[in-house]
Amino acid sequence: MEKLLITGGAGFIGGNFILEQLSSTNNQILNFDKLTYAGDITKFKPYCKNKNCSFVKGDICNRKKVREVMQNFKPDAIINFAAESHVDRSINDPAVFVKTNVLGTTTLLEEALSYYNKLARKRKKIFKFLQISSDEVFGELNNKKNKFTENSAYNPSSPYSASKASADHFARAWYKTYKLPIVITTSSNNYGPYQFPEKLIPKIIINAISNTTLPVYGEGKNIRDWLYVKDNCKAIEKLLIRGTPGETYNIGGNCERTNLQIVEDVCEILDKVKPKNNGKSYKNQIRFVADRPGHDYRYSLNTNKLENEINWAPHQSYKQGLSKTIKWYLENQDWWQNILSR
Repeated sequence: MEKLLITGGAGFIGGNFILEQLSSTNNQILNFDKLTYAGDITKFKPYCKNKNCSFVKGDICNRKKVREVMQNFKPDAIINFAAESHVDRSINDPAVFVKTNVLGTTTLLEEALSYYNKLARKRKKIFKFLQISSDEVFGELNNKKNKFTENSAYNPSSPYSASKASADHFARAWYKTYKLPIVITTSSNNYGPYQFPEKLIPKIIINAISNTTLPVYGEGKNIRDWLYVKDNCKAIEKLLIRGTPGETYNIGGNCERTNLQIVEDVCEILDKVKPKNNGKSYKNQIRFVADRPGHDYRYSLNTNKLENEINWAPHQSYKQGLSKTIKWYLENQDWWQNILSR
């Protein structure tokens, strides 16, 4: 059994990772989260009496609190999911992203190093710090044949991706300068249960069944690589054990779809599982809106390194994953309605 300190575990990917750990391992989890607008801990109610699950409310920018948690919990690994992650919000208020994603990550790295240096040699050998990043740090791909590798240059376009790129650079510096055992993961667009309603897929599902507009930026031609969140969680779990310190690993779904295709796919599934009373398709609600400033055309990840080193590949097919996601949002309307009411 290992003790895992999870920062940002009340969010989408971190929350799904914790749920997977609690349901399939005996690892002891401490969820350290600020509980911003996107944070939610109601998902952990079934495990509230589980001795392996605990929660501390706190901000990774709060050095004293971070140090206290590390000293009391004594983790074998730290996984940093904590981040402001919505591109549109970063355009409107970039300073918040700099504070959490850059200064917060740096504070976490400093305290992790102080903690690590005091560990016994045996525990140092198993300790890891996983920095959870995004394919957006690489910027934009214009050639449909190319994919980002782990050696691709960072070229972020938005304040969000710039803040994540900066955090990654600090993590690498802590490995090279101080020998803190860092592993960085850059994943493609995740989707699945418990994703905050402002993100594309849940927003389209909710708007569709609410009979409101389905907004699509520009002409909807921007391409993303889509990854079911539980596949990402499984890759992260494997990297905790087998990831090489100092290395970066791309985690992608090998499933490129345009934004318009995603919206249309959601509509087609809803047409079958929750048909409208008037017999019309949900596609009639699609509306094209002004494009986002600096909107990258395409992201795509080469995942050969991950597949070769730890024998990982996406398990969930896109169509099955999307169907599961839609079913989850239809069956858990109380969850997202409570989120939206906040």
